[in-house]
Amino acid sequence: MIDSLYTKYFQKSRSFLYPALGIKRTSNFSPSGTYISIDGLIEPEDMKLITAFKEDTSEGYKIFEEQMITTNPLYLQTISIQDYNLYVFDYETYAADWYSFLLGKYSKFTPPLKRAIKAYYGETSSEYKYIESYLFPEKHYDNYAKLLDVNVATLKKVGELCDPCDLEKEKLKIPVVDLEMLSKSL
Repeated sequence: MIDSLYTKYFQKSRSFLYPALGIKRTSNFSPSGTYISIDGLIEPEDMKLITAFKEDTSEGYKIFEEQMITTNPLYLQTISIQDYNLYVFDYETYAADWYSFLLGKYSKFTPPLKRAIKAYYGETSSEYKYIESYLFPEKHYDNYAKLLDVNVATLKKVGELCDPCDLEKEKLKIPVVDLEMLSKSL
């Protein structure tokens, strides 16, 4: 059971959308960031998840890239910029989930995405106890009402126990010179 609220902002795209890629949380390689837009190039409504990985030429990374990224059914393209590879994934097959995500309606995610999120975190992880409360808030209204010192009816009316994503914090900002180069290649 949750005994305190998680009050810091966390990257919602990494917590709720990245798990759909099927990459294990315990993988030797994890993104330095995940984003739902690139300033001036990709907008949130384009339904593209961008993952940033530090450039790595190791054999292990090459295998990871081939097995988990470039052969992923959602994979669209790779953009190399500075010392990073940006991998763009097309989430149109998750359109309903994508719009629920943008609206902060995490409890409205479809069962396949909820299962992917659960598999990513593991049912017994300390992070999943929070994530699970966002995906299935009806099980947690009483507890959150006590923690927030509010009426349960108020929480039920709001419906969600996690704030919506901050579109600015989920946007990848690239220096103008690099942005101009990218816009020509997309």
